[in-house]
Amino acid sequence: MDILKALEEIEPQHRGSVVAIGNFDGVHLGHQALLKAAKEIAVSQNRKFAVLTFEPHPRALFRPDDPPFRITPEELKAERFAAAGVDVLCSLCFDWDFASQSPQDFIDKVLKEGLEAAHIVVGYDFCFGQLRKGNAATIEAAGIPVTVIEEVADEDESELSSSRVRAALRKGYIEEANHILGWEWEIRGPVVHGDKRGRELGYPTANMPLGDTVHPAYGVYATWVQVEGEDEWRPAATNIGIRPMFEIPEALVETYIFDFNAEIYGRTLRIKPVKRLRGEAKFNSVDDLIAQMKEDCDQAREILIQ
Repeated sequence: MDILKALEEIEPQHRGSVVAIGNFDGVHLGHQALLKAAKEIAVSQNRKFAVLTFEPHPRALFRPDDPPFRITPEELKAERFAAAGVDVLCSLCFDWDFASQSPQDFIDKVLKEGLEAAHIVVGYDFCFGQLRKGNAATIEAAGIPVTVIEEVADEDESELSSSRVRAALRKGYIEEANHILGWEWEIRGPVVHGDKRGRELGYPTANMPLGDTVHPAYGVYATWVQVEGEDEWRPAATNIGIRPMFEIPEALVETYIFDFNAEIYGRTLRIKPVKRLRGEAKFNSVDDLIAQMKEDCDQAREILIQ
């Protein structure tokens, strides 16, 4: 998959594609239905399949004080596109200049002059341009064929949406979030130095920041962990939160990898939460905390290693 970060990077082989447009945070089952439809059109027309998306997510520009909300940071989102068979990913910078352009400017500069899009595929609620005045009909009126994908519902007729995924994660409902996504959600980031508190307690942890990733419900999770440079997924117990016992100032992901002892500072971890074991708690003593940590690890092992 070719990844383009600016219109200037578009080359002749990228032009004339069938283009799916959207933010696609989560690349969930609803998004996947849209991508599948676009891919089928591309194949039928013997064209490349492209995705046009934007970084950062527009919400980060318009509502910068909101809590972290990204389901799929940029790298992970790109991987999900590759898994969906995308040939060309055009990920344009979404800044105030881009946001303030008129719908006609977007059509002329991006879709026509830039991508020379042969066919556009969008969701039923797609809008674009300043004040969101443009829609599928605007593009079609400009002479580019458009296919609109209607709302995709879950088995219980609930909408498959990024907001539902975020809500499930914020409640710690990992299985529900994964069901809507159609893949196993993960947290990814570099291992950073912490206060070595886990080591003192007999449970040394690999610590990583959440960054702009949506914060799942704070608490302890049974998780699978992959260390950068390894293929193996290792069982672990992970605490996500602020550790009320010690009141750290910023939420962290702290992972105790079972039967593992290696120096991994600076390496990237992929962490897949499987089940939330409990919420965060403040204990009366360090001994009580250690006893609970042993219980958490035993429970996580039982869930993961069957």
